[in-house]
Amino acid sequence: MLTQSKNARYNANDKMANIISDNYQLIQVMSRFGIPVGFGDKTVEETCRINGVDCNTFLTVVNFVMDGFAIYDSAPDVSLESLLHYLRQSHIYFIEYFLPEIRRKLIEGISLRSDDVSFLILKFFDEYLREVRTHMEYEEKTVFKYVRSLIDGSDCTDYKITTYSDHHEQVNLKLKELKSLIIRYCPEPSDTNTLNDALYNIYRCEEELKSHCQVEDCLLVPAIMQLERSRLKDNL
Repeated sequence: MLTQSKNARYNANDKMANIISDNYQLIQVMSRFGIPVGFGDKTVEETCRINGVDCNTFLTVVNFVMDGFAIYDSAPDVSLESLLHYLRQSHIYFIEYFLPEIRRKLIEGISLRSDDVSFLILKFFDEYLREVRTHMEYEEKTVFKYVRSLIDGSDCTDYKITTYSDHHEQVNLKLKELKSLIIRYCPEPSDTNTLNDALYNIYRCEEELKSHCQVEDCLLVPAIMQLERSRLKDNL
């Protein structure tokens, strides 16, 4: 069995409000599990039960985001249903909200002209957005569909999760280039406050996408490999 370490930072008896107060970044985790604010003094276990969220999976993700893989005695035992929901909501957040919001602020912050680096900045960002969208569409249509077939016990293809794991590259090279372009070469005039806000959000996006990919690699993939082994034994 794959279990959390006894040294995990948070447990089911902690107050949900205290967890969020400890680190505001966990608001995003809570939101992607579909847990709204307004939970009063309820514990994590009570809040998860009321909102139909698997408590162990929620705590696994929260503790992993905060402290990393070292908190586990091995790989974590999670509900794939809950984890898939979390990851799908993460995709929606990046593609439909966060990245478009950064693009809007970039356009507002730079004086966009086709003959200077401001045009190149937007071009770099749009290429990056396409890469992220393509990567997440692959996950939705191939990886998550495969996981669903495993969960349902239906006939699976020859696809194995190691195929995904071996080719799961983080799409962050263009973000590094984009940050360098803005910091070093952004032309005048520009709306400094709006542009700096966009740049700050690009750094945030890089960190959040890295965390997202780590959740997939370190939590999703081991859980799927365990299910694959279980299905294989059942078919022997």
